[in-house]
Amino acid sequence: MFDYETMRVIWWVITGAVATGFVLTVGFDFGIGALLPFVGRNDVERRVVINTIGPTWDGNQVWLILLGGAIFAVWPAVYATLFSGLYIAMLLVLFTLFFRPVGFDYRSKLDCPKWRNAWDWGLFIGGAVPPILMGVLVGNLLVGLPFHLDGSLRSFYDGSFFGLLMPFPLLCGVIGVLACVFHGAVYLSCRTEGAIERRARRIALIGGLVLVALIVLAAAWVILGIPRPEILSMAGPGAPSNPMAKTVDFSGSWLVNFQAHPRMFAAPALAVLGVPAAALLAGSGRAVAAFAASSVGIGGLLWTVGFGLFPFMLISTTDPRSSLTIWDASASHLNLQWSLAITLVFLPIVLLYTQWAYRVIWGKVTEAEIVKGDHTLY
Repeated sequence: MFDYETMRVIWWVITGAVATGFVLTVGFDFGIGALLPFVGRNDVERRVVINTIGPTWDGNQVWLILLGGAIFAVWPAVYATLFSGLYIAMLLVLFTLFFRPVGFDYRSKLDCPKWRNAWDWGLFIGGAVPPILMGVLVGNLLVGLPFHLDGSLRSFYDGSFFGLLMPFPLLCGVIGVLACVFHGAVYLSCRTEGAIERRARRIALIGGLVLVALIVLAAAWVILGIPRPEILSMAGPGAPSNPMAKTVDFSGSWLVNFQAHPRMFAAPALAVLGVPAAALLAGSGRAVAAFAASSVGIGGLLWTVGFGLFPFMLISTTDPRSSLTIWDASASHLNLQWSLAITLVFLPIVLLYTQWAYRVIWGKVTEAEIVKGDHTLY
């Protein structure tokens, strides 16, 4: 098959692709949940909003499972460091996600305004809090996390939950939730009509322009104000995984990868151009084109972060040498080969099923349809 170095790069690409699938599908689910109490002005309108994602929201969670599984199987050192060091943050995300299945399934079980309003705000929490925390995580990936490895390569986290809430990661948290709200508003403009569609288009137009401004601000902050680690020496990209067999210091530039590979500039270009294009298209009523542009823009933003970090996956501020890269944080060569073989079988099935599901349910969700299906729809 492929040599060890190539397999590591392949899995870095696959991990990025799965993360993109997660952001683009669960992203608009989160955004619609965060918009629910505001874009729906009465019970029927809120049920319309819920049923735009009702048939697919749980299937979209597959991308989160795939992402967690890929990190566990292919990048075990990254998994161990993230899920042990950021345990409180991970549990907080998990607890807020609990509101989603219960809220979707039980909201309409009782014809009681207080009951339904309480679950609407529960769905708001389940839609708004996770992207904020995930955005904070991305910000900390760029700033670096306080962890170190001992001689046995055991990971020790040296920080606290509140230490994650620094100014730049908080800005990334705002960008995370705003990106989901924007993406969700664009999706709503595709699947609804009338007053809900008009509100969604207005939110998408304003939110998209604000999102671009914050992305530019964050990019300038990263380039001018955050040091980037640089590998001074290492065992080699095909050597057995050992994060401690390298020398690292914070003397690099966040533009180094883009300057070495100019084609990478396509990612930030897509982010900066795709998001405002989506906002303008949504504002003019071209909803499907707006959703495509929104997906391209948000995907470009995610890949910009990945290209800037490469080959780093986790940066250590406590001990730069403990930073984890794709060259020294992967599983064995044999593990990567078997994982790739399994992925090549099952990932296309997930993609085909997802495409089929969206083709079947695609169309406008109307208030008349909600009233007619009072006992069968969310």
